[in-house]
Amino acid sequence: MRAFEDKLINVTEQHAEEISSQWSKAVRSNPRTPSYHSIMQDQCVLHAMDFYKNLGRIYFSEKPYTEISDYFTKYAEERHKEGIPLHEAIYALIMMRRHMWIYADFQAVVLTGLDQQKAVGSINKTIRIFDHGIYIVIKRYEDLGK
Repeated sequence: MRAFEDKLINVTEQHAEEISSQWSKAVRSNPRTPSYHSIMQDQCVLHAMDFYKNLGRIYFSEKPYTEISDYFTKYAEERHKEGIPLHEAIYALIMMRRHMWIYADFQAVVLTGLDQQKAVGSINKTIRIFDHGIYIVIKRYEDLGK
């Protein structure tokens, strides 16, 4: 399973700029994320690249919850400081996850039945990372609003 996960993470990290650019275009034009529409393309790309380029560190960490907490706390503080409403910051994360999988699927990371089985485990782990991250973002926004 580790070889498959390495391949998936490598695709994401090696193509972080391209995936981030696609995500930026989508989030800057999506009607559910109007606060992102006025953010410069380059700045918006950096929001996603930071995550995609560090995904392996988070994914393979011996203490992933520490890594997840650090990354998503920073994400929440930066988006809050920029004035991005919570619901838009969360939807942007959902789009970030979606763009990562769309790109991986487009690159044919999943080819065989065995790969598909491994992909399910990898998808589940990635979903857990984002789910825990979303919880952290919501909690941090609440703390910042007090």
